[in-house]
Amino acid sequence: MSDALPPPVWVNTMEQLRRMVTDITSQPRVAVDTESNSLHAFREQVCLLQFSTVHADYLVDPLVLDDLSLLAPVFSNPKIEKIFHAAEYDLTCMRRDFHFTFTNLFDTMHAARVLGYPAVGLDKLLGDKFGIKMDKRHQKADWAERPLTKEQIHYARLDTHYLSNLRDVLEVELNEKERLSFAMEDFHRACTMDETRVKSNGESWERFSGRKDLSLRELTILAQLCKWRDREAERLDRPSYKVVMDEVLISLAKNPPEALVDLSAAGLSEKQIRLWGNMILSAVGHGAQAPLVERRQAERKNDAVLRRLEKLKAWRKNLGLEMKVESDIILPKTYLAVLSEHPPKDLPELKELMKDSPARFEKFGVQIMKALGVKHAN
Repeated sequence: MSDALPPPVWVNTMEQLRRMVTDITSQPRVAVDTESNSLHAFREQVCLLQFSTVHADYLVDPLVLDDLSLLAPVFSNPKIEKIFHAAEYDLTCMRRDFHFTFTNLFDTMHAARVLGYPAVGLDKLLGDKFGIKMDKRHQKADWAERPLTKEQIHYARLDTHYLSNLRDVLEVELNEKERLSFAMEDFHRACTMDETRVKSNGESWERFSGRKDLSLRELTILAQLCKWRDREAERLDRPSYKVVMDEVLISLAKNPPEALVDLSAAGLSEKQIRLWGNMILSAVGHGAQAPLVERRQAERKNDAVLRRLEKLKAWRKNLGLEMKVESDIILPKTYLAVLSEHPPKDLPELKELMKDSPARFEKFGVQIMKALGVKHAN
């Protein structure tokens, strides 16, 4: 079926971009996807944007086009529905790289989750619904390389070509199960949340600060090792784990080496020792002498808050099992903290706290109040 598709339109000039935007803005919907190089660079970037309308599939090259501002009105236009599969990562990357804002979203992966699908990958859904086969090998390709292979181009266009059809199938199912309003609430929340993630060089050690098996001195050594690794990864423009794996750094911090001969015991290869052995020993030495780092401790919630939190989690988990969906579909995580820390005294107050999820309030409001232990919830 996909073999008969006409070739996608490669967009790498401003004139081509303008023509594409003209097509998109004349449509009520457009399918969108992005490809990044997170597995191949220190600082990932969007390396390809895919768009599909009823007229054509487009592949936009942001590595050539240094100004994509023509696309901003498309993403912010509430009259144009943007269809994604697994939108969160794409939105995060586009906010970070292009500062786009978003309205009117439909996420086919999340729609499948709301429906309770056990497998929600695009390849699985397209295979089941339309008999389309996708080659998942290209998911881990270096999308910053040029030229892209024919196989990469075909894979990239399939990421959006059938999304509109998939969206329509899932919408019918959502209506049949009376869950479309849940999905639409979540789509709106995804548009309004700004979760731009910025790599903080030199602070990556804090990911390990909660580990109970690391003393403060070991954590201090690990911090120095992480800072060295981040500098080296940035110099080489590769992900940090492709310099030295986390597990190896932890081993070095727990059993500080004193000489090059000691490094292999931590899991370092001969090549790594040859390239970085002395630098690793220097980082370990600095960590052994440096002032101890401080752990970032999460704020301790009081016992009443923790009890309410556990009750809410238990309630949504049990209802999720009953409805055959994951628990966050019943009550999104963002509401757990709000409701456990600021428990409403009655339904009107709960309605205000859940004003962004009116459908869930109507469906589960009384149950939420009972889970929180509020008397006369009904």
